[in-house]
Amino acid sequence: MLRFHDVTKSFGANIAVDAASFTVDKPMMIGVIGRSGAGKSTLLRMLNLLTDSTFGEITYDGLNVTNLRGAAKRSWQSQCAMIFQQFNLVPRMDVVSNVLHGTLNKHSTFSTLFNLFPDEDINRAIDILDRLGIAEHAPKRAEALSGGQQQRVAIARALMQDPRIILADEPIASLDPMNAQVVMQSLRDIHEEDDRMVIANLHTLDTARRYCDRVIGMRDGKIVFDGKPELLTTGAARDIYGADASFSEAATSTQIDTLNAQKSEMASA
Repeated sequence: MLRFHDVTKSFGANIAVDAASFTVDKPMMIGVIGRSGAGKSTLLRMLNLLTDSTFGEITYDGLNVTNLRGAAKRSWQSQCAMIFQQFNLVPRMDVVSNVLHGTLNKHSTFSTLFNLFPDEDINRAIDILDRLGIAEHAPKRAEALSGGQQQRVAIARALMQDPRIILADEPIASLDPMNAQVVMQSLRDIHEEDDRMVIANLHTLDTARRYCDRVIGMRDGKIVFDGKPELLTTGAARDIYGADASFSEAATSTQIDTLNAQKSEMASA
């Protein structure tokens, strides 16, 4: 289905991704982990064609993605939706209009400029917001929502594209532990319920173990681990994060567990 073959990206003398090769033969939820600067974001941006690869080939169902240009490139990007760490919403625009911007490739410039969307699209946008538990915020400005709620709006916008693949570039890096849990569970539900491929860049080992079917570990641009979460041993973690890693990478999930335990104690008190 999805195949990376010796995909490389260099910025001058700096190699951001070094001969990355892997194959995904069915929809699954994949976590890409590693320290900052390991090449995780560049890997996703090459798949979405926000960044051109220097060498190698990316294919999806036989389509050579790396060669796409113009309308074909835009069509692929609509099928390979990207969710960003900083949400990329229009702050002063209402939530439902932000979600409807996921259909920009389907409408004329005039319709988009004046927010003239068909009732069918509006109803679908509200249904998606309801699915993500934030339909009551549809008429509010995006800037009025919390970070976790804004990230769910960004997920809803991606779903409006009805993509084959959802790419999430550090989707929880700026969120508190409880909102991080909600966002990750939303992505997991989308994978399971829609049978969509989800690829998420993550910092923490425990988050990858908790939510992903497969983990790709990167270090200095190279893939140094590719396997099931249960194979993420201490040795594998050191290969990814380095022998000097303090394993604070697991802190986010530990904080979530602590908060959940505190909530349970309060509920039973």
